[in-house]
Amino acid sequence: MFRTIKWYFKFMFMLFITYPRLKKAERLLKNNEMEKFYKYSFYQTSNWAMNRIKDSGATINVYGKENIPTDRNVVFISNHQGDFDIAIFMALIPKEKGFVAKIELNKIPILRTWMRYLGCVFMDRKDLKQSLKTINQAISFIKKGHSMVIFPEGTRSKSDTMGEFKAGSFKLATKTNVPIIPVTIDGSYKLKEKNNGRIKPDIVNVYIHKPVYVENMSNEDKENLPKMVKDIIAEKLPKNV
Repeated sequence: MFRTIKWYFKFMFMLFITYPRLKKAERLLKNNEMEKFYKYSFYQTSNWAMNRIKDSGATINVYGKENIPTDRNVVFISNHQGDFDIAIFMALIPKEKGFVAKIELNKIPILRTWMRYLGCVFMDRKDLKQSLKTINQAISFIKKGHSMVIFPEGTRSKSDTMGEFKAGSFKLATKTNVPIIPVTIDGSYKLKEKNNGRIKPDIVNVYIHKPVYVENMSNEDKENLPKMVKDIIAEKLPKNV
């Protein structure tokens, strides 16, 4: 219980003390120093996320970093087991990127501003019209040369079992012709969701798969993308999935 109380306290306190750094990022943005702005925002948020992972006591093993292209932007598509997934991506996936995130995160002061500075967009999946608008915002961000992360299940599975992959998520790649990087997260739900909100240490394995290139795919292949990518991700999950 002590670890849990300490974790939630430090989540907010350490976020609050980043406020002066947030103002520095704002100055870089106002001065149109965009490269410095994105690098600074990525560094600050990655550092904050890494410390939240350390506070949990988790051991995170990441495999396949060499599969991430260094010369172009990508769309990361991942299963979604728990709340720690975004922190894992922020801290341990070495590429500047934004997220298609749940709208609830837009309610957390300071965090929401940092996320906007990363290029995140916030989706209310209960509102179809707003969801389509959010996907279009993400597509626009990718067309400007940035990378994005999306969880096509749309919500946390809180287990090893994956939900349905929403076909609309794949428009981020098919409308922009950037490579998809499938990512398997195995075990993140054990840090919080499995324990009814209590933070407990455990081992999480993250597998970054080889790129899936969509630019020369037929329409039929594009229609099969959700199943294809889901099958790739499932390869590294327990076999009962």
